[in-house]
Amino acid sequence: MRLKLLCITFLFSINFYSQIDPVLLKRTSKDSTQQTLNMDAVYNRPFLNIGKTPIAVGGYLEANWQRLSTDGVSEGHQFQARRLTIFMSSAISKRVKFLSEIEFEEGGKEIAIEFASVDVEFNPLVNFRGGIIMNPIGAFNQNHDGPKWEFTDRPISATQMLPSTFSNAGAGLFGKKYSKNWMIGYEAYFSGSFDNSIIENTENKTFLPAAKNNPERFEEINSGLPLFTSKIAIRNSKIGELGLSYMGGVYNKFQDEGIILDKKRRVDIYALDFNTTLPKIKTFITSELAWVKVDVPETYGQQFGNKQFGGFIDIVQPLLTKNVLGWENVVLNLACRLEYVDWNVGTFNETSGNIAEDIWSIMPALSFRPTSQTVFRLNYRFQKQTDILGNPPATTDGFSVGVSTYF
Repeated sequence: MRLKLLCITFLFSINFYSQIDPVLLKRTSKDSTQQTLNMDAVYNRPFLNIGKTPIAVGGYLEANWQRLSTDGVSEGHQFQARRLTIFMSSAISKRVKFLSEIEFEEGGKEIAIEFASVDVEFNPLVNFRGGIIMNPIGAFNQNHDGPKWEFTDRPISATQMLPSTFSNAGAGLFGKKYSKNWMIGYEAYFSGSFDNSIIENTENKTFLPAAKNNPERFEEINSGLPLFTSKIAIRNSKIGELGLSYMGGVYNKFQDEGIILDKKRRVDIYALDFNTTLPKIKTFITSELAWVKVDVPETYGQQFGNKQFGGFIDIVQPLLTKNVLGWENVVLNLACRLEYVDWNVGTFNETSGNIAEDIWSIMPALSFRPTSQTVFRLNYRFQKQTDILGNPPATTDGFSVGVSTYF
């Protein structure tokens, strides 16, 4: 029923905007000479301005075909409507801005408000942000738009270890400072937090993404204590950008109406990210590493890991840049992603043997960009995943083809 109402609303909005003279819709130009940080990703997108109003709209689409097999067994050809994302911004005044981002995943099966925030500038180094914020852990969580990437899948560490596009109701401060070739930025927020679902879930293991399935996190905090997330990033125009981030807090309901139920149990996440473009050959490299520590109750089995580690590195090499079939500056890229996740870092108590619940993957890719805002992608995945007992790894391989574009 809710989906039908959304469709009706969307059709009415199409009818309304079809009455607007197309010349009033103007593409917002981005200043390519200005250096940006990962923290700028929420605004560093193409928008359409509606006439002389302060309102701008935009979005992107992501769709794929894939055929994968695991140990020779395949589910055949699969077409996937991964996501449709719509964002809207408004310059309420010169120093007050609003931005929202709504995502429809799997053809509308999942609908989420990923970002809806008011930003107030007091000084370039002191800005207030409040609403539904995107927690700035690592690089990918904020800079996740499909058209920016050469791969049909999001990184495993950013989706199956860390909760991808993790957002919460919260508030905090952010700011930036420039000095010649250097730029430094920071973010610090208090927000809604994780809950017991990170150790009580259908995966039967410590699984932080399970917290995204709890819509009540936008209304109440399970532990009654806020999650703290902070990041500091520094960029040199000739070297690249280095980011250090932290996210942590108490996740369990340790008391109820003044009665102590359990000790305070924390989840703490540390992340390191780096990106750069090599001069002359224009090779783009982006990487992210993350460490997770969870205070798991002693009554839980050893399949619930208290330490996790994972990360990825993407290497993108432009092969060809030229005018083709009337398109200007068409780019053909060769790319490769290497990734690894260990969901249970440690050894068994009884045998001191390694707990081998991990996965690694390599994904070579070709991407074709008729414009900078649209990408066609051909990927091949080769992946090995080992279970907790260290049995021979399951091998997954196959091809995927996809398209992602801003609109």
